[in-house]
Amino acid sequence: MSGLQAGPDSSEEPKPGKARTELRNYTEGKLIDRVYNTYLLMHTHQTVEFVRRKSAQYGSCSLRRMSVMEALELLDQLVDESDPDVDFPNSFHAFQTAEGIRRAHPDKDWFHLVGLLHDLGKVLVLFGEPQWAVVGDTFPVGCKVQKSVVYGDSTFHDNPDTKDPRYSTEYGMYQPGCGLDNVLMSWGHDEYMYQVMKFNNFALPKEAFYMVRFHSFYPWHAHGDYGHLCSEEDERMLPWVRELNKFDLYTKQEELPDVQQLRAYYQGLIDKYCPGQLCW
Repeated sequence: MSGLQAGPDSSEEPKPGKARTELRNYTEGKLIDRVYNTYLLMHTHQTVEFVRRKSAQYGSCSLRRMSVMEALELLDQLVDESDPDVDFPNSFHAFQTAEGIRRAHPDKDWFHLVGLLHDLGKVLVLFGEPQWAVVGDTFPVGCKVQKSVVYGDSTFHDNPDTKDPRYSTEYGMYQPGCGLDNVLMSWGHDEYMYQVMKFNNFALPKEAFYMVRFHSFYPWHAHGDYGHLCSEEDERMLPWVRELNKFDLYTKQEELPDVQQLRAYYQGLIDKYCPGQLCW
């Protein structure tokens, strides 16, 4: 499916289960030690070499075959250790996000499906990857770490790329305005799910692929960093990423959705846009 000509219709932010100031709080809270340790490991080991190795390992989508709904059921077993806001399985978050989008954009069924799909790449944890190589905010490797990267001032001291002159300048190994499509992002569920969608030819607009690929790139879409690497196409896509982010962040509620009641609707979307057994 080709891309859309206009950006998303504006919508009100959903009412979160917590005050907005309490969301993405990385300084205090009952989960903070777990969260910090996940980011410390991530920022120590996510290097250019590591990302290239993981991209080669998973890019062929030859690990297993399963449907979207089967992948969602696997996320019943996953609690994201980088998330300071919730301590329940990620499968519920998928339905919360999708339902928030559905209420705000009832005419865009493909966008509802994006809400359901956006974190499916976290199945990598169930395939044996450590959480630091799957979850959390993403950032470009191969260039200087920007200030808005979570715990960026205290977690990169043992990352060898920060001491490599090829990778430690503002642009590092990139050219000005090269576009995010040409930037190597830290490896995780965003890039993996994007590769799965592309490999299996999901019949979705390119905005859907883009939102999934960069929804965890908070330093860019929430804080405005790394703009020196972005292209005009990235700027055109930014409102879509921000629109998804509203629902990714603000629909997190301790009150969990009735998944059985919702399955039939979302199975219909899966059958329409990405049916059957897929390669993962």
